[in-house]
Order: sequence, then structure tokens, then C-alpha cells
Amino acid sequence: MSIATSTNTRTVVEELLRRIGEGDAERIAELYAEQGDGQLDWPEGEHGRTATPWIRHRSTRADTAAHYRELAEHHVPERAETEVERILIDGNDAIVLGKIRQTARLTGRAYRARFALRLTVEGGLVTRHHV
Repeated sequence: MSIATSTNTRTVVEELLRRIGEGDAERIAELYAEQGDGQLDWPEGEHGRTATPWIRHRSTRADTAAHYRELAEHHVPERAETEVERILIDGNDAIVLGKIRQTARLTGRAYRARFALRLTVEGGLVTRHHV
């Protein structure tokens, strides 16, 4: 692992988190490779359900933009909160640990969850995004 690789990975991850906080799906997606591996750990039978359309595997930059648009569409942004507790970097790989609070637009119901986000950065772009 080179220091330059770790520094580049950290820079991309920090910029990704900043853009996610801003909420512009197209700008977020600019940091993803044209082809990649995006997964959310959720029971396979639940993927793509009407209530949670944002939870499904993603493989393209366009899919990634759609993910962030769908997430925003189904939640109340003014009632969302994310706390990043730690970012761990090892070469091209990063782990982001934290907590989220969201409110579902359809029901008005709030929920909280801890998350571990595994990212891989290659050539300055995210190629893996696993939650």
C-alpha cells in the first residue's frame, strides 16, 4: 500500500461524504465509475419493493444517481441526520462507520440505524459501494 493511494482514497471518500450531505444525486454519482459494484445488505426477497425501491444492487453510474434520487424521494431531508464515527483507509479500500436517522415520507415514521460502508476507490472513482 502506498501513502499516495491511501491519501487519494481518503480524499475521494471525504468528498463523497460531503456530496452525499449536500444531496445532489448527479454530483454524487460523478464520483462513481461508469461500471461498479453497489450492494445494500438486505434480504433478496425485499429488493425493489414499492416501499423500498432504493434498496437493490447497482452496477452503473446512472444506477447510483437513481439510488440517491430514490432515497431522497422517499425520505424527509429536513429530518435526516448522519453521524460519521470513523473512516478507516487501507490502500484503495475504505470503511466508513456511523449512524443514520431517516424519516420515511410515506408514513412519517422515523428510524435509526448503524451502518458500515465499504468503498473501493480506483483511479479516483468509487468502484465498490457495499452497505
